[in-house]
Amino acid sequence: MSTQVSGPSGQPSSVAPPVIDYEGSRYRTDFWEGQGRGYEDATERIALRQLLPANGVRVAEIGAGFGRLADLYGGYEQVVLFDYSRSLLQEAFERWGNDKRFVFVAGNVYELPLATGALDAVVMVRVMHHLADVGRALAQIRRTMHRGSIAVLEYANKRNIKALARWAARRQTWSPMDPEPVEFVELNYDFHPAWMWSRFEDARLTVQRQLAVSHFRVPGLKNWVPAGALARIDSCLFSVGGRYPLAPSVFVRAAARDAAPKTSVPPDLDDLSGLLRCPVCFAERSLVRIDSDRLACNECESRFARDAGVWDFKERLV
Repeated sequence: MSTQVSGPSGQPSSVAPPVIDYEGSRYRTDFWEGQGRGYEDATERIALRQLLPANGVRVAEIGAGFGRLADLYGGYEQVVLFDYSRSLLQEAFERWGNDKRFVFVAGNVYELPLATGALDAVVMVRVMHHLADVGRALAQIRRTMHRGSIAVLEYANKRNIKALARWAARRQTWSPMDPEPVEFVELNYDFHPAWMWSRFEDARLTVQRQLAVSHFRVPGLKNWVPAGALARIDSCLFSVGGRYPLAPSVFVRAAARDAAPKTSVPPDLDDLSGLLRCPVCFAERSLVRIDSDRLACNECESRFARDAGVWDFKERLV
């Protein structure tokens, strides 16, 4: 895993935020599978089922990685798995590529190559804590939503029980009550709930519901209680804990305030120009297929390719 700086963003700020890159990592096997995180996986799935509409036309998961949560989107006609890492998306393609509902897209969340108002639902889990510019990423997510869309967004809570205990015991220098984010490792941030709500407000995202998740993220307890049972107990605390989150993870369901209404014309799911937009010139509905594995922008003439099942919007074809 390495830290890279993204290319020109086309946004008012001239400096592009740094992006964490899991390219070539063994994230699936080194962090998830066989690593004692069955409880975290189970409790996050329960939270998503509570917040995410079961059905819709298009859903996109931002930071989908190897597709860990992709089986939750069975009620959607088209599923976009988006990530910065091509190699993780290729792992997702190996698992889900035979399902024609899935589209695999590599790109930068700060220049999100998804069309404005194209999505009925957006999911982003375990990504916010890597974002150097939360507001900029949220603005891109909000742009892809229409008036009836729902976004389910997770962030790492700075004001969690462990942090409060460490601070009280003088085992950490930063205060969990300080509203400003803390970067405890490069491009790894914890956020205060009040600070996050301000960012949602700035992005014109109206929070409809908030859940506090993973209260029992303690190794000894996870070893003693089966993951599914512990997750079900945890889910009983989701709503009440969401009023004043002390859990390490917070999930919110948000709607796009003042967004345009959903088009009355059903989308053509085979027409990628209705799903994607050019990340170079930001033109909408400008991408046309040259062949089955190449797209060209008819505005700026940028070209992009699909390799090993993944549409690559990180690099233009020469």
